[in-house]
Amino acid sequence: MPIATDPLSRIFFALADPTRRAMLERLAQGAATVGELAQPFAMSRPAISQHLGVLEQAGLIERTRQGQWRSCALRPEGLDDAEAWVRHHRAAWQSRFDRLDETLAALVGPRDASAATADATDVRTTNQADASVGDPKEQ
Repeated sequence: MPIATDPLSRIFFALADPTRRAMLERLAQGAATVGELAQPFAMSRPAISQHLGVLEQAGLIERTRQGQWRSCALRPEGLDDAEAWVRHHRAAWQSRFDRLDETLAALVGPRDASAATADATDVRTTNQADASVGDPKEQ
């Protein structure tokens, strides 16, 4: 399956994997070496490197090399495009749900007042009967 080339798809692809999300959570605490990021995972170094490559291509991390050490740091601005997309679509979805609620309320219509009163009476009677079970006065 070809990897998407647009930035938003790369971000969501990177976030779709629990290993990569765990790496991002670790990097939220501060920069870490590749070895430190690999430590909690039972996988090969090449697999770790692939995960880091996906995160880097998505613009979520930055990898640097200092001597023999390779370290990674979080790039929080890498989530800006995804955050904007979610915010925009959340508003649209909320608007649709609000319209659906209005339509359903119109279809159901107001309840008959006498039916509502009867329901309330039934609930009170049931609650009183339950409270009297095991009452020493009835034995």
